[in-house]
Amino acid sequence: MSLIITICAELNNRISKGCLFLGGLSIVLMVAAILVQVVFRYGFNNALPWPDEAARFCMLWMVGFLAPVALRRGGFVAVDALAFALPRRLASILNLLLIMIASLVVFMAVKIGWSEVTGFSGRFATAALYVPLSFDFSEWFRVPRSWMMASILFGFTWMLFIQFELFAKELYTLLTGDNHSAGKASEEGEC
Repeated sequence: MSLIITICAELNNRISKGCLFLGGLSIVLMVAAILVQVVFRYGFNNALPWPDEAARFCMLWMVGFLAPVALRRGGFVAVDALAFALPRRLASILNLLLIMIASLVVFMAVKIGWSEVTGFSGRFATAALYVPLSFDFSEWFRVPRSWMMASILFGFTWMLFIQFELFAKELYTLLTGDNHSAGKASEEGEC
């Protein structure tokens, strides 16, 4: 079990690094799109059609990249006073139960994300978001809405893997009475 936890922790550490970068890039691009819109709308009195959609696109991907990192770091709101008040084994059992319930919710969100990407709403294109297909900008491609909705699928799928890691660590704690610390130092130091 220790090997499984170590492999999950290492994989999630590597994905976290990339997603922190991509999440930061999404924030920068979102702010840039909003600033372009503000300058054109209020400076030139000519609102552009694409910046609002580009900012929404970046915001969704920012959440898809950074929400799993927050989950792994314990950055979501949690009421853990009961777990601290309970004996260690009982607290581990409670944590396992809560992780399983959260995993069920995340699994349902993955199903919703899949249906958003492949289903009815994924068949439409965005209203005003285009990307060039040629270097001379003579051909343009209208961005499918499914590219935007794929952020939901990505974020919740990765959350499911993180839930697996958290479950394995908590189960290890329950069975051995010792916290699994493999990857803990590198996890805290690299993010």
